[in-house]
Amino acid sequence: MTGSRVVALGHYQPARVLTNEDLAAMVDTSDEWITSRVGIRTRHVGGPDEPVDELAAHAAAKALASAGLLPDEIDMVLVATSTAIDRSPSMSARVAARLGMGSPAVMDINVVCSGFTHALATADHAIRAGAAERVLVIGADKMGDVADWTDRSTCVLVGDGAGAAVVVADPDGGDRPGIGPVLWGSVPQMGNAVRIEGTPPRFAQEGQSVYRWATTQLPPIARRVCEKAGVTPEELAGVVLHQANLRIIEPVAKRIGAVNAVVARDVVDSGNTSAASVPMALSKLVERGEIHTGAPVLLFAFGGNLSYAGQVIRCP
Repeated sequence: MTGSRVVALGHYQPARVLTNEDLAAMVDTSDEWITSRVGIRTRHVGGPDEPVDELAAHAAAKALASAGLLPDEIDMVLVATSTAIDRSPSMSARVAARLGMGSPAVMDINVVCSGFTHALATADHAIRAGAAERVLVIGADKMGDVADWTDRSTCVLVGDGAGAAVVVADPDGGDRPGIGPVLWGSVPQMGNAVRIEGTPPRFAQEGQSVYRWATTQLPPIARRVCEKAGVTPEELAGVVLHQANLRIIEPVAKRIGAVNAVVARDVVDSGNTSAASVPMALSKLVERGEIHTGAPVLLFAFGGNLSYAGQVIRCP
């Protein structure tokens, strides 16, 4: 059976950087308070003239250039986002238009923070089913647009950005797939733990509930992802979890048992960028050469709904 693999990555963030000191001038907080609780020091925030599809298109263009592909060679575009204000045109259609694509299938996927790993699995399934050969998968969010900048418990968390991956068919990937089987699911009873709702929409969450769930329930689920991929946690070269909170990322990576893996900590510099966090963090690790081509990397994201999804991929 034809499998799929990620052949290139790209990421993009707005130029404006908001530091903890900047936030301390806006709300009752401090650098010490923020870093001790979530580990974030800076985040990038886009302006009103930088819509979500622009961030996504920049990241996508970099991924396409890295893959050596032209926009017309892509036959499907998937954009994971929860901060698209308009219902139509979709972010995927707008990205396709910005990049001058031909006639790709276009689809937005809204699973909030776990959107990219859901979209990556969807791309893999489409390729395996013969419905696509080259798929552009993007995670892009402007959390700054939905943040309550008067609420110190949430505004300190968020940032804006986009990450993209080019996924292609791999006829030789049946026995050693470049994208392993997905493990996904949700906890419907905790659906209100992370919310973007109202008019205008605003981000809110039950932070302690999410923290307890992630630190206790996520490690065994992530180990099952490794089992489905046929690798042990010790064999992982990289672990890229949703960049929500450093106090979640570090203990969870340890409890997974990924003792030899590079653990992504992009949350320190970028904050929580929702669906952009996993592809952006992975792209930066690869760009810095911290993970070798072909090495197994665990991707796992969780968040709104409370939904989760993860897979092991081979590093491009």
